[in-house]
Amino acid sequence: MINRRRLIAASTAAILAPAIIGRAQAQAQNWPNRFVRLVVPFPPGGGTDAIARVLAGKLSDMWGHQLVVENRGGAATNIGTEAVVRAEPDGYTMLLHSMPLAVNKFLFATLPYDPVADLAPVSLLCDYPNIMAVPLSSPANSVKDFIAYAKANKGKITFASSGHGTSVHLSGELFKRMADIEMLHVPYRGAGPAFGDLIPGRVDVMFNNIGAVLPLIQGGKLRGLAVTTAKRTAAAPDLPPIAEVGVPGFDVSSWYAFLAPAKTPSEIIRKMHADTVAALNDPATKQKLETLGVVVRGSTPTELAAFLKAEMDKWGPLIKAAGISGTGGN
Repeated sequence: MINRRRLIAASTAAILAPAIIGRAQAQAQNWPNRFVRLVVPFPPGGGTDAIARVLAGKLSDMWGHQLVVENRGGAATNIGTEAVVRAEPDGYTMLLHSMPLAVNKFLFATLPYDPVADLAPVSLLCDYPNIMAVPLSSPANSVKDFIAYAKANKGKITFASSGHGTSVHLSGELFKRMADIEMLHVPYRGAGPAFGDLIPGRVDVMFNNIGAVLPLIQGGKLRGLAVTTAKRTAAAPDLPPIAEVGVPGFDVSSWYAFLAPAKTPSEIIRKMHADTVAALNDPATKQKLETLGVVVRGSTPTELAAFLKAEMDKWGPLIKAAGISGTGGN
């Protein structure tokens, strides 16, 4: 015998379902009808900020409403990330994130959010190499020179980063382990302050994002030694991979992605994704991004979710083996 209450509930759900779906579709079609906030959990002035502003400009034109970049750096990106997680999931808050999203769970004993459950993937945006750069005053003119210099000055070598858990930080940690040298990590609150100490030689080396460091190398303020990827990059063809000139097997890439608060309506996520991919494929926008040294990617939300898991699987064991903890911020 069919339970009367269940029958009524099922009938009501069947009646309401088309209305709910129709309302969601209409909401997505009308989205956005005001400005959208793009939280960047890094300070202004670095490569992340440059990528955010290129895409924000294109998406603002497409939507007819501003995608406003909001820099919320601090606590190794946790401040900005938590702000997005706690935001209303209405489609009017987005997040541009990078490697710390995949590694902070291994750096901190506790986090105020779950990087998987509390965020909805939208699209992978791009990836690009870091550059191993030294001050002009450095005696090292090559990766092998630097390794020899570090071994001759054991305990005295420092490497800068834009914060704990960034690809800049982890590139340095991986390099010192694979090169069998000692280097003290000096974290800064963003790339700008780090460059302020790297250029005059107060720190010895930095493995920074190509978009931010390449202009300084081209402008004669820093010396580039190599790129962190396994292959050369078109943006800096004269720089060899670290793997070819001193540390076989070395390979690290930075990456950037769009996400939104979990429970953002799926119809809006689909439109965010479609518009993001369209922006990435726009020839003018793609050229601007490639000028920064990036390789434009784009992905589905499902592909981004799988990519994040792969990054966690890659870096978690290294962080544990190296005993790295998130004691600083960026």
